[in-house]
Amino acid sequence: MNISYNWLKEYLDFDLKPEEVAEALTSIGLETGGVEEVQTIKGGLEGLVIGEVLTCEEHPNSDHLHITTVNVGGETPLQIVCGAPNVAAGQKVVVAVNGTKLYDGDECVTIKRSKIRGVESNGMICAEDEIGIGTDHTGIIVLPADAVVGTLAKDYYNVESDYVLEVDITPNRVDATSHFGVARDLAAYLKQNGKSAELRRPSVDAFKIDDETTPGVEVVVENTEACSRYSGVTIKGVTVKESPEWLQNRLRVIGLRPINNVVDVTNFILHELGQPLHSFDAGKIKGNKVIVKAVEAGTKFVTLDGVERTLTDRDLMICNVEEPMCIGGVFGGLDSGVTEETTDVFLESACFHPTWIRKTARRFGLNTDASFRFERGLDPNNTMYVLKRAALLIQELAGGKITGAVQDVYPTVAEPYTVELAYQKINALIGKEIPVETVKSILASLEMEIVSETAEGLTLHVPVYRIDVRRDVDVIEDILRIYGYNNVEFSDNVKSNLSYRTPTDRSWKLQNLISEQLCGCGFNEVMNNSLTRSAYYADLSTYPEARCVRLMNPLSADLNCMRQTLLFGGLENIEYNMRRKNGNVRFYEFGNCYDYDMDNKKEDETLARFSEDYRLGIWIAGNRVENNWAHPNEKSSVYELKACVENTLVRLGVDMKRVIFGNLANDIYSSGLSITTGSGRQLGTMGIVSKKLCKMLDIDTEVYYAELSWTQLMKEIKKAKVTFSEISKFPAVKRDLALLLDKGVPFGEVERIARDSDRKLLKAVSLFDVYEGKNLPAGKKSYAVSFFMQDESKTLNDRQIDAIMKKIQTNLEQKLGAQLR
Repeated sequence: MNISYNWLKEYLDFDLKPEEVAEALTSIGLETGGVEEVQTIKGGLEGLVIGEVLTCEEHPNSDHLHITTVNVGGETPLQIVCGAPNVAAGQKVVVAVNGTKLYDGDECVTIKRSKIRGVESNGMICAEDEIGIGTDHTGIIVLPADAVVGTLAKDYYNVESDYVLEVDITPNRVDATSHFGVARDLAAYLKQNGKSAELRRPSVDAFKIDDETTPGVEVVVENTEACSRYSGVTIKGVTVKESPEWLQNRLRVIGLRPINNVVDVTNFILHELGQPLHSFDAGKIKGNKVIVKAVEAGTKFVTLDGVERTLTDRDLMICNVEEPMCIGGVFGGLDSGVTEETTDVFLESACFHPTWIRKTARRFGLNTDASFRFERGLDPNNTMYVLKRAALLIQELAGGKITGAVQDVYPTVAEPYTVELAYQKINALIGKEIPVETVKSILASLEMEIVSETAEGLTLHVPVYRIDVRRDVDVIEDILRIYGYNNVEFSDNVKSNLSYRTPTDRSWKLQNLISEQLCGCGFNEVMNNSLTRSAYYADLSTYPEARCVRLMNPLSADLNCMRQTLLFGGLENIEYNMRRKNGNVRFYEFGNCYDYDMDNKKEDETLARFSEDYRLGIWIAGNRVENNWAHPNEKSSVYELKACVENTLVRLGVDMKRVIFGNLANDIYSSGLSITTGSGRQLGTMGIVSKKLCKMLDIDTEVYYAELSWTQLMKEIKKAKVTFSEISKFPAVKRDLALLLDKGVPFGEVERIARDSDRKLLKAVSLFDVYEGKNLPAGKKSYAVSFFMQDESKTLNDRQIDAIMKKIQTNLEQKLGAQLR
């Protein structure tokens, strides 16, 4: 939120510099991200001066240009070629001399000496929109005759220099979403630091009803759940026009565009006092009555931005007797707002239920200054004061009479929160004994009323606008932030209670171990948001959309559910890198994945349908080797990924003899493998990501992906022990077989059957050649496989070796139909 330094001084006298104010606000919990010097008009009108057109002649080579000489107070007049139709001799004008920078949004143009149709031009005579003081471009600015030649334009237009503080408001501090709210906290800080700080609240004592006989707009609140208070007043006979300079400057400095005096007042009050207002054209309120209610679901309504929206029965609407006029607390309607033709205004100051406003705003994708505040909860006791303040400003700037009775529907009055505060608890939580008088002083500066007092503590009434302060610990937090975190000294002793050797500690240690291994292999770790798009799962059967854990109140459609897999976050990372010409990527990520089991019938367990699993995702894409003088370019392959997965399992201590890589058919992979143990434990999956998913994320290369269940891996190695064994003194023996098999038989099946044939002496099984082609029967392929055998206690003899190989061969023939070539 932008806070104007000069505006802040309207409510509080202080001698702090802008940077010191930023530091002070940050120290009391209103973190200030930056301080920027700004002008009410971008560029501050630097280089612009008031001039007088001495002569004006037609350009000989143009039918619309003029050659002028302009006195700008220098030694000699400037010759300027001007294309404005209204330029004439004797006019007082605004001139941009050579070197002046003019701004159009974020674009900047520097005025230079130039030739226009063969005639030299030194400067430019300006229109309103060219210097940022208006939008008119029909001609140049013609100033009154008494304008003094040579006067700097910034002095003529009273351009102010100000500082904007970027204050980051946390969701619980809606009371600080205004200049007055920030000034209130700053005053408390100054008092605590021994400085005088009298807060000036704008007076509304001059408010009165000018015409009590003429009826104003009547208000009826039908939905009191969604609207706790609705105040309104009718002002007749206003003149809608441009706002005065001071008001426009206030709004421009904080980044708002002035519209007209009535609308500008409501925007000014919003940022002054934090209470949203809405101004209606009273002449368009049919039946002269405002009705606050929810309309029938399916009703169509066109908002101020021209978009037709379909309402639900949970959207609070401000209606007249015939139709809706405004989405309460969120956005105005197209045909009910104030325009230049408006003469009568109905001014709304209300308090709406945060949940209603938040859900409506999210439903329609609208995030306005009003909804931002209503969503966090406002003080219903403040609506009448703000209404009077706004009405007086409108009368001052637009004239008119306050007509009819002030409308105020407030069925249940909000009372201050009562909090019991013990001195002992203050000192225990803060870690320092704070003098009682200091505590009382801070509470008074925060407008917390002391109702009663004992030797042990205080009974307080907390203002309703402090919606975040309901408990004694909340009050203590407020006391500490004003007292100053830096004023609490640290003890030399550190007390801690740590437990070691927990499963979490072991898991964390192993994560670091695997991270180091993967980084050493050229991988980079990524960390993605657990929130993702449900649209990713729309057409998947492996991860159906119905099993997504959805958010009840999502920030956007792109973040509306919890991820079921790590896959899509990594694909987004790959797409991001490829767009930036970094196509050779190796990523890994540790993170939770979430699942909703709609078929779980355990109704007595609230969370029984929800589960989460901690996983490791590994992605490879692009080239394995590229632009290397000693090695030709080489593309990455799924075998590189499989080696990486196997190395990870081995490093964790998984018994690879128990691991089975089996064929996997699903819509995540175009070709995939499941990774299980002999006991059926699912350790993960791996394969080539389907082209459909890659295309969905604009990835035009193959992506190899593995997802391992870290939770299951920790269970698998729970009892694994690292043991030492001496390297065998006896040689290993290798035997090779050329096997003819069906094309659908994977090598993993061959390896599994071989290992089951002999678990003692067979140490390794390796595939060193695959052949498919001529000289083989149709539907067949050839595997060339090496079998390594070794006995740690003696040298193997031919009889033992032949027996093992015979058993392997027999099992392969019986179970896979294998034949020797």
